[in-house]
Amino acid sequence: MKSFWDERYAASEYVYGETPNTFFKAQLEKLKPGRLLLPCEGEGRNAVYAAQMGWEVEAFDQSEMGRDKALRLAERKGVHFNYQICDWSDAIYPEASFDAIALIFAHLPAAIRATAHQQLIPYLKPAGTLILEGFNPRQLQYQTGGPKDPSMLFTEAILRQDFAELELLELYETEEELDEGPYHSGRAAVIRLVGRKG
Repeated sequence: MKSFWDERYAASEYVYGETPNTFFKAQLEKLKPGRLLLPCEGEGRNAVYAAQMGWEVEAFDQSEMGRDKALRLAERKGVHFNYQICDWSDAIYPEASFDAIALIFAHLPAAIRATAHQQLIPYLKPAGTLILEGFNPRQLQYQTGGPKDPSMLFTEAILRQDFAELELLELYETEEELDEGPYHSGRAAVIRLVGRKG
């Protein structure tokens, strides 16, 4: 997958836009700034926004092309955050070190998804928040982004199981008009989750 993302992010434009995901932005505005983890951060649009809002941001992704564009965007916007190049399994952080974790269209192969999701929970502080937006299986009827492999899409049952340790404050499917660069553009079937660690 690294070569796939490096090739996609090699474009001069920001292929998912330069502005934050709208659900992420709305949820972050409800929280007091603290430490935030952004897995699969790509070109950095959400990390840059969070840093502008006063968050201390840690991000990781497989793609060096994505990181380079993220750091250029951060420099242009006058902010800083830490960005590692690594696989999910190698992204190890101290327990209880983040006030929030956000997974924005962070779709993984089914074989590793549950383990990867559950790996994040110890990293949250008590009362920490997890924010997720991804595509649900109805997205396959649209040509507006996301994996074409149905096993990589999220249902309410999958997310309820993966994040059973969290108190689920929101979990619902909806349809939205995406305007996030050329690869997320138009009508889309998404699923959203907000969870809190006890």
